[in-house]
Amino acid sequence: MDVAHIRNFSIIAHIDHGKTTLSDRLLHRTGTIATRDMQAQLLDSMDLERERGITIKAHPVTMLYRARDGATYELNLIDTPGHVDFAYEVSRSLSACEGALLIIDAAQGVEAQTVANVHLAMKQNLAIIPVINKIDLPHADVGQTKAQLEEILAIPGESAILASAKEGIGVDEILEAIVARIPPPVPTGAPSLQALCFDSYFDTYKGVVTHVRIFNGRARAGMAVKLLFSGKNYEIKEVGSFNPKPYEREQLEAGETGYITANIKSPKDVKMGDTFTEARVPSPALPGFQEIHPMVFSGLYPINTADYEHLKTNLSKLQLNDSAFVYQAESSVALGFGFRCGFLGLLHMEIVQERLRREYDMDIIATYPSVVYKVRLTGAELKEIDNPAFLPEANAIEEIQEPTVKAFIICPNEYIGDMMALVSEKRGLLDHTETLDTRRVMMTCLLPLNEILIDFHDRIKSLTRGYGSMDYEHASYQSSDMVKLDLLVNGEAVDAFSCIVHRSKAETRGRALAAKLKEVIPRQQFAVAIQAAIGGKIVARETVSAFRKDVTAKCYGGDITRKRKLLEKQKEGKKRMKAIGSVHIPQEAFIQVLKA
Repeated sequence: MDVAHIRNFSIIAHIDHGKTTLSDRLLHRTGTIATRDMQAQLLDSMDLERERGITIKAHPVTMLYRARDGATYELNLIDTPGHVDFAYEVSRSLSACEGALLIIDAAQGVEAQTVANVHLAMKQNLAIIPVINKIDLPHADVGQTKAQLEEILAIPGESAILASAKEGIGVDEILEAIVARIPPPVPTGAPSLQALCFDSYFDTYKGVVTHVRIFNGRARAGMAVKLLFSGKNYEIKEVGSFNPKPYEREQLEAGETGYITANIKSPKDVKMGDTFTEARVPSPALPGFQEIHPMVFSGLYPINTADYEHLKTNLSKLQLNDSAFVYQAESSVALGFGFRCGFLGLLHMEIVQERLRREYDMDIIATYPSVVYKVRLTGAELKEIDNPAFLPEANAIEEIQEPTVKAFIICPNEYIGDMMALVSEKRGLLDHTETLDTRRVMMTCLLPLNEILIDFHDRIKSLTRGYGSMDYEHASYQSSDMVKLDLLVNGEAVDAFSCIVHRSKAETRGRALAAKLKEVIPRQQFAVAIQAAIGGKIVARETVSAFRKDVTAKCYGGDITRKRKLLEKQKEGKKRMKAIGSVHIPQEAFIQVLKA
């Protein structure tokens, strides 16, 4: 199709503001999907996405739309996630577009992730079309939302389109605005093909299928192409687009988005942000994406140790579909062989684990999540530690620096006190507050990353009755009084339960872990001590009491000394047993404690 009649755009919004519902409406209105095939959350193909009502993966789809001016336009849409953990998906999708639809819920107004996504779009110089969605709700406040658009995002309120994706209101106006306001793609003028890989997945029959945006030239089956980063040559086997299922086409031209399959067998050969070009006349590489650095680390181990190779293969396939996820092999005395995995955040970690269980049928166990600490040794050497097992001895450490994040919390005015209490409980500092409108404020805080790992987002939602929202960005490292908390069972440290915590919280965490372990360790013939220790100092203790065997049962009548003699003999035996006995901690105990 002629480049002037192509429009590439993305949909960005805060989580749950109606992106996916609107994309369903656009697909239906342009006739891409027949009425009989319509279903809710059409582009959310994963069971997980449907269950949770969130988008995890960006989904490309090509639509043909006959505009009011009589011309037919090719609209390439990429529906993107809204949660802060999947911001990398959003940034990759925006690099393949010229414009973005910004969806704002008329009842909720501008939220934290809305602000973050608009900044991402502005950084890419995209044309932004604001859409105020859910205007049919009884408590929708359109005037207030327009005012927030102008005050917070500096976007003119009158440029916003009023819509209700659920009721189908305003869909035609949105389609016309896409044609009128988003510029057509401009070829780069390079000597040959330039195609940007912005996503990929693994197909058992076709190998690696890459999602591409053609910036220059054209791609067709039979062409000899080269991937510039890996330097390998391939022959294109098939090109096509999505509607939303993949369908084959003769060729992909400049400005279009679609997919390329080229017998790429190994997931390692495709790097996100790489450029496809012609093998004979190579063009220069397109600017890719910034390398993403994982923020949260956790160990993943197969419950059945024989599944190790199987897990390794499945992790490489999953990494292809989710390039923000990284992993490397590691081993643990308690859990055997496994992998140290890096994630962008806690929801990302939860989703990856769930996908491994569902899509690849893996039984796995995850260790307690941790972050990357910078440890300055006494010889001035700086080491990065993401696993408590590798933390050097306390006398060799000069200081430990922990990562901090700059968090932006938007909440109603009446909850400021609760939010400040939560921030100080998590060892955070409130930098400043801004009044957004008559009802809400935005608080900017500096928080340690390991404090917001587990329940921070949930606490914000419960304290503000669902009205609070949060976004964060990586800030810097700062020196902190961090210590390694070890768990000793019968005097031996169990590496799977070790963690790095702040000294002020070590005792509380040690007590909680010891109490949980006491519940799950089976009783032995001798008393088992469970201790939480910082270096040589014990901060918490629980004891699993011994089985009591009644050795005096066979002794009836006679002198008391006979009973005492038997009890003394038993006491000696237990002492010897405790000295040489080892406590077997069952796999279920690890699973129970790590879940807690």
